Amino acid sequence: MTITDVKPAHLDEIQAIECACFSLPWHRAALEKQMCAENCVFLAALSDSGTVMGYIGLMFVLDEGYISNIAVAPEYRRHGVADALISALVERTKSTLAFMTLEVRESNHAARYLYTKHGFETVGKRKNYYDRPKEDALLLTLFLKKEDTTTCS
Repeated sequence: MTITDVKPAHLDEIQAIECACFSLPWHRAALEKQMCAENCVFLAALSDSGTVMGYIGLMFVLDEGYISNIAVAPEYRRHGVADALISALVERTKSTLAFMTLEVRESNHAARYLYTKHGFETVGKRKNYYDRPKEDALLLTLFLKKEDTTTCS
């Protein structure tokens, strides 16, 4: 598996994964915008044959990051793809971001376990955040830089 920046040639496969994974998938134009924006990191996990297995996107403002989407094609789940994508994203951004956040369906225990494994902490809840079906989201945050709490005397 190789983790790389998303390129235009990956977008058809990413769009297909988006449609397979989400009840309200992003439109191709939104994916293209994320690929080209200076305030975004958009990574794909590629198989040895070059097939897109999954992807992760992050938008940032100053030192605050927001994971906008992460998805793995159903046939590649439970093979470490999401784990590798999160690790690559953290490695890419840890020197510039103070934290990153994301929302996850409250019922998505597998994703919650994965995020917790990477150090994300539950910091809140968004009531009725998701549609199809309607469900609350948990707001998770990974703190990359701890605040210095030392005081001057």
